[in-house]
Amino acid sequence: MAYTLANLQDDIRNYTEVDSNVLTTGILNTIIKNSENRIYRDADSDDNRFYATSNLAAGSRYVTIPSDLRFIRYVQLTDSNNKQTFLEKRDTSFMAEYYNTPNTASGLPKYYGNWDANYWVVAPTPNSTNLITLAYTKQPDSITASPGSTQGTYTSNKYQDLLLYACLVEAYGYLKGPADMLQYYMQAYQKALQSYSIEQQGRRRRDEYQDGVIRTPLKSPSP
Repeated sequence: MAYTLANLQDDIRNYTEVDSNVLTTGILNTIIKNSENRIYRDADSDDNRFYATSNLAAGSRYVTIPSDLRFIRYVQLTDSNNKQTFLEKRDTSFMAEYYNTPNTASGLPKYYGNWDANYWVVAPTPNSTNLITLAYTKQPDSITASPGSTQGTYTSNKYQDLLLYACLVEAYGYLKGPADMLQYYMQAYQKALQSYSIEQQGRRRRDEYQDGVIRTPLKSPSP
């Protein structure tokens, strides 16, 4: 069964045997958001892959970072001949040195890099308007964002055990609960996370035609 926010809050209170006087709605929402962020930091997910397209402005090397960006995966440029190329990732020191090199101030961008919290930068500075596609991992949606919604999120709809165990780890830490219970749910979370990672980073990104069907090796019978 998919989790709604209300269902998840009820289960956290039921599993910890604590009522709403201790685990208030505000506290539970913080626990849930911390748990969601923990999952997204621990394992990559196809749900958070996003693409944004825009046009580079001639004469401007800086590009505004999308508000929901966590990190850039790759950047693809389409030139005036509709030829698509991937820009190469470089650090800011490379960019600074590049701009100080004579006769490389403008042209078709070849490189990109993180600049600060608000901008990323391309080099050389564009001398024309070109279409650019930014592939990035976005800030995940939280189930707490829409309290009355029954739609849930990708994680709450498909990986309820993972979300619940992550929340219980956070909840027992907040409650300063028994160490053995905290350890139990930490182990349950790690086990669920491993299965989640195998699916998200393994099976979902395989192709049976190209990679073959996953097979479990047979064990020889004990003598």
